[in-house]
Amino acid sequence: MIETQKQKKLGFIVETIKTVAIALSIAFLLRTFLFQPFHIPSSSMEPTLYKGDYIITTKYSLGYGKYAASPLSLPIKKGRVFERIPKRGDVIVFKPIGSSLYFIKRLAGLPGDELQMKGGFLYINGVRQRTTEISVTTQTDQVGNPFKFRQYKEFFDNNDKPHMTIDKQVGSEVDSTGVYNVPAGNYFFMGDNRDRSLDSRYPTRVGGVGYVPASHLVGRAEFILLSVEDGFSIKKPWTWGKLRGDRFFKGLR
Repeated sequence: MIETQKQKKLGFIVETIKTVAIALSIAFLLRTFLFQPFHIPSSSMEPTLYKGDYIITTKYSLGYGKYAASPLSLPIKKGRVFERIPKRGDVIVFKPIGSSLYFIKRLAGLPGDELQMKGGFLYINGVRQRTTEISVTTQTDQVGNPFKFRQYKEFFDNNDKPHMTIDKQVGSEVDSTGVYNVPAGNYFFMGDNRDRSLDSRYPTRVGGVGYVPASHLVGRAEFILLSVEDGFSIKKPWTWGKLRGDRFFKGLR
């Protein structure tokens, strides 16, 4: 039997549709269950993450809770399936209770921990976390008032893998706090930009994230895919100079 030109064309179209459908299905499964990109919209995690960074998270690294398979909502009320306990210091994407938005912060408190800020320094279970001051500069705010801009290396649990934090306002309302007791099955998150982060130090009723249940974790941030400054547009070549090339493929582990 000789295949006609019309049949060949129809067969090519069918095969193309199948190939595209398979490719889209694989992409959907990868994004839903394995990897998901996120855009950083604020400065709350500076200097680790800048506004305009695009990051890649892994979902399998933490197991699967209710919000881990976005855009799907898994029928999980408590805990996680295939749960892997995150480590203090991990940078994690999550959804606070009652919020439709994703947040990204650094994990500071595990279930059962006691945390407190004293004079701008973090105490975990009564122990001040070791810090090393890197730099102090004088800068001005939006209305011209000078302030001290301090950068620190902070070591959780005295390990040898520090992360950077910044302090822009000595004596801010969350530089000294009461004790936070992290409930079982919940986590406590903080931004690295300590004075510009509505994190677990603030309750959800005032825009913070409060304590975050394990079921609300989405994924662990692994690396920065690319980074752009305000005003960048791929459609406008004259803005391509706003690409932060030195941050491409930068690991977060």
